[in-house]
Amino acid sequence: MKIAIVGASGAVGQEFLRILEERELPIDELLLFGSQRSAGRSYRFRGRDLTVRLLQHNDDFRGVDFALTSAGAGTSREFAETITRYGAVMIDNSSAFRMDADVPLVVPEVNPEDAKNAPRRIIANPNCTTIQMVVALNAIERLSHIRRVHVSTYQSASGAGAAAMDELVAQYADLGAGREPHVEKFAFQLAYNVIPHIDVFTENDYTKEEMKMFNETRKIMHSDVRVSATCVRVPVMRAHSESIWLETERPVSVEEARRAFAEAPGVVLMDNPSEKVYPMPLFIAGKDPVYVGRIRKDLTCDNGLTFWCVSDQIRKGAALNAVQILETLI
Repeated sequence: MKIAIVGASGAVGQEFLRILEERELPIDELLLFGSQRSAGRSYRFRGRDLTVRLLQHNDDFRGVDFALTSAGAGTSREFAETITRYGAVMIDNSSAFRMDADVPLVVPEVNPEDAKNAPRRIIANPNCTTIQMVVALNAIERLSHIRRVHVSTYQSASGAGAAAMDELVAQYADLGAGREPHVEKFAFQLAYNVIPHIDVFTENDYTKEEMKMFNETRKIMHSDVRVSATCVRVPVMRAHSESIWLETERPVSVEEARRAFAEAPGVVLMDNPSEKVYPMPLFIAGKDPVYVGRIRKDLTCDNGLTFWCVSDQIRKGAALNAVQILETLI
């Protein structure tokens, strides 16, 4: 099996390498591609040094079976034909193709069968906030159809990339030294702050990030569920948190929900608040599952539940989900 990683030097590309190193996939050859800036860099994989090639419109993808791409929507659109021309399946982490009718949008714990119907040989990886939410929601959907969801996200700096993480660290250092902090990756200073603004605002005053959660959830779950989201950037380095309220067609008890979460693939139940046991990004960063806790009845809705979930958005929210799609296909 011949695999390619496009965007190998980025945060998700580096996570691809780590996850492929950990998992026992029968990889005969791994090719790394990147921009002019990263071409020529070398990375270790399974005892060998691999050099990043410049991504070009040529025949480099001849013989490639699967390409894991995370280089931005513009690059994905520009190079999709080059990557898939000789039969490679492109598993794309960008937003470029997510809502295209002929491109499946896949979370393996929820809709793995969709991955096997990709007429353009492109499979889209959903947005990180959507991935962790639908993994958790799917556990409840199996008990009773979910009609509506309200969610507030608490998204870490790493969701904006490695440079954003560096900026947060630098801001704390600058402020601690009495200097004016440098602000570039976010709309405002993130250190000692929260920013209720991720991506650009749309005509309805929701951001694109918030609308992704509405549209992508419906496509993945093949559902008429309605999702109202508020996405917030918080000064956390890694792993996203979400506070979720949902309404089902019939009442679902807290005990039913706990059992469903405990048995759901990809979910770890961490719910004992009296002993201060609940998920937090500090302890979830670098781990694979979606962690769920603080499960309660919604006091405003007879058919409502509310819970808290945390997941590492670079792993399950991006690289791991893409590798799991690859594993589903092979």
